[in-house]
Amino acid sequence: MGRAAGPAVGALLVLAAVTASCTPPQLDRADSRYTADSRYTKAPATSPDRTPPSPKPRPSPTTPPPSSKAPLVGPGFPPTAARARDQLARLTVAWGKNWQTYQRSEFGVGWSDDVDAPGGRNGCDTRDDVLRRDLKNLREGDRNPCVVLSGTLLDPYTGKELPYDYRRASQIQTDHVVALGAAWRAGAWAWTPQRRLTYANDLDVLLAADKDTNYKKSSQTPDKWKPPRKEYWCEYARRWTGIKAKYGLTVTAPEKLALQDLLATCRRGDRGGARG
Repeated sequence: MGRAAGPAVGALLVLAAVTASCTPPQLDRADSRYTADSRYTKAPATSPDRTPPSPKPRPSPTTPPPSSKAPLVGPGFPPTAARARDQLARLTVAWGKNWQTYQRSEFGVGWSDDVDAPGGRNGCDTRDDVLRRDLKNLREGDRNPCVVLSGTLLDPYTGKELPYDYRRASQIQTDHVVALGAAWRAGAWAWTPQRRLTYANDLDVLLAADKDTNYKKSSQTPDKWKPPRKEYWCEYARRWTGIKAKYGLTVTAPEKLALQDLLATCRRGDRGGARG
């Protein structure tokens, strides 16, 4: 028995020496060579976490497949001049409040498709929705129809013709007609976070516009800033009034007078549309 045990003990000593001389990476490589050989590979055990036998699809109402066919404007928006005058007469007149507490983050961080508003829950980025609605000579992505590759904007505020190419810096910005700061002062400070997120991503509130002009506009109300292009004054007032009425925001007395003056530039029967 002693003679039989000798070779076995020797083999164990050799195996231990080989094992001790392998660093962890070497063992990993050795293990990978072993498992790569189909002779030693076993079928993985079925695991509910890895390969469930009968996967069930998870409905996700907030992230549908991208769709470029969904409406990009609310019904009846912007209102007609006559309707806007009626809405303006019904708005509450009050001075702005809580201007000192405004922060952009109160309206959410970045764009969100997870809102119940025109353009919401269509699987497309809010900014792309605005570009698809407002640009002419539009070229969309082949694989993703939400993505705008190129187009041209006739800026409503200045009348400038601005080219857009997704690979280059652009002079086009997405403007909140009634700016977030102006909405905050007019009542949004009291809203829920979700309502503010909805407002910030509502396509009826947004326009593609010239970047420099948008900077000058900032969060000013119509008594302090008007579009340089006078031909747009009528639609600007209709949009502004329609937004304030839609969200129950207040107007200041000077703001209301300015809107009345802008609406006075509308021609009889001016009905407007998604864009003017």
